[in-house]
Amino acid sequence: MKVDVVNMEGKKVRSMELPERIFEAPIRKDLMHQAYIRQMANARLGTHKTKTRGEVSGGGHKPWRQKGTGRARQGSTRAAQWVGGGKIHTPRPRDYSVKMPRQMRRAALRSALSVKAAGQELVLVEGMALDSPKTKTLHEAIVRLAGNQSVLLLIPQRSAGFENVARSADNLAGTKVLNAHYLNVRDLLGYERVVMPLEALDVIVSYLDQE
Repeated sequence: MKVDVVNMEGKKVRSMELPERIFEAPIRKDLMHQAYIRQMANARLGTHKTKTRGEVSGGGHKPWRQKGTGRARQGSTRAAQWVGGGKIHTPRPRDYSVKMPRQMRRAALRSALSVKAAGQELVLVEGMALDSPKTKTLHEAIVRLAGNQSVLLLIPQRSAGFENVARSADNLAGTKVLNAHYLNVRDLLGYERVVMPLEALDVIVSYLDQE
């Protein structure tokens, strides 16, 4: 697949061929869905917890005698039916993490990138690094590159000029900066345009162009 490479002004610099194995891969909706569910599940802390009747304080004695009062028998004021009592069948700490083989995760990423490429939602940029953080400069560039659409901005690493790009995008609404090493299905499909410098493309190709 041949795409245009533009500069920060939005002008075409040259054309380049994208790796067919990554950007023209079979669209596997099942794998993308599985990768998304895994990512969302792995983000859950699982620290929710309520106290059972054995964990709440108080209630160490029988509130009234067993017989002769005319009231229902009770063993403790910390039972579930009492105010301040323990809870039953409620959340306990657990691990929500879901496993997915590496080859399947990479196939899901290739599918998501192929969807973006087929929809002409990938923008390759040459010379995107900034000498200093300039939010206005980056905002104007993104508007030229992607219009008013939401943007996932991929950078190769947070160092030198690309650290300035990341800092410049901190206050931009609808724009997220992501290290190319942490590319994921949720962010790929959650933004309308994917803007990446050629250096970020090299990072993606380095680990997706293999099993």
